[in-house]
Amino acid sequence: MNCAMSDLAAIPVIDVRDGGPVRHAREACARARALRDDCLAWLPRLAQPATPLLDAITRRWLLRSESPYVDEIAAIAAELKFPGIWLLNGSYVWGCTSLGREESGVPWLARTLDWPFSGLGRHVEIARMSGPAGEFWSVTWPGFVGALTATAPGRFAASMNQAPLRRRTRDPRLRVYDVALNALATWSLPHIPPDQLLRQVFEECRTFAEARKRLETIPVARPAIYVLVGCRAGERCAIERTEEGYRTLDDATCAANDWLVPRPQWEARIGTDVVWTCSYDEAAERSRRRREALAGWTGSFVRESFGWVVPPVLNRYTRLAVEACPADGTLRVVGYERPPGAELAQPVTRPLEIAPAAAA
Repeated sequence: MNCAMSDLAAIPVIDVRDGGPVRHAREACARARALRDDCLAWLPRLAQPATPLLDAITRRWLLRSESPYVDEIAAIAAELKFPGIWLLNGSYVWGCTSLGREESGVPWLARTLDWPFSGLGRHVEIARMSGPAGEFWSVTWPGFVGALTATAPGRFAASMNQAPLRRRTRDPRLRVYDVALNALATWSLPHIPPDQLLRQVFEECRTFAEARKRLETIPVARPAIYVLVGCRAGERCAIERTEEGYRTLDDATCAANDWLVPRPQWEARIGTDVVWTCSYDEAAERSRRRREALAGWTGSFVRESFGWVVPPVLNRYTRLAVEACPADGTLRVVGYERPPGAELAQPVTRPLEIAPAAAA
């Protein structure tokens, strides 16, 4: 780091138990616009004016899906009055590394979120939310209605990773062809987006077992990998989801962006900087290295907070690192961005910790 920890930004903690993401977006309108502008800056200049069109395409898909939060997205878009909100809620281009592990008989969840868009680490916020099953804390952004990482003290914590890419060829030059065909397939399905399913689980499921069953069986619009931990020893699993199928792993509870056992016609996700050159096998190797590095970490979450965020888990696209223990209510978050000319992302926020007393 090139600056003192005290010079880094603080992560906002927003209580939206009454009003949810719509209230969050309303109260954080300027921050939502800054996030949108930072994310769009990653796109080619010629593509940026197409944001309203991309919004319209995403809106049409979500309206046909089984999304329970379409009205919220529409309300947020109307409230903020700038394009990009529908696109934000339909984006699916992240990589991740996630781990469910027990320490002293208590499950912990650890995860990084890797995304080529800048700004996601700088603008991360923690939303205190609630549903029929109780309260939970979501690591999120103003204007986003789904859940990628969240914890419900006394119930469970979970994260979602992007699943591998369904391929029809092994030629790197044809990846864009497969991405387009997969998008068309997604838009033809009426299923709920997987990040919105995860939020629904936090709102409606009271136990680890209920959350696991819902994440395993509800059809989803896109393949995904969930890592779920509860509050008691043995309550941890990784759930590898296709649109209507699943495979649950109770022992190997560390995931990146490939199936634990690679399957024919599925390719691990890769960084956008190598999308045209990285081979099928290299993509799998990159994901395997991140998964094995995190699974092999022998440190302590209690004594060495974020000691596991090192290469290859830490990379140029890392935007978030999260640790959560639903048994005692601990939640820790750090935001990352990559400075110009740097090889790896660096912290841009002070580590935030929500201690057990605050989570009560």
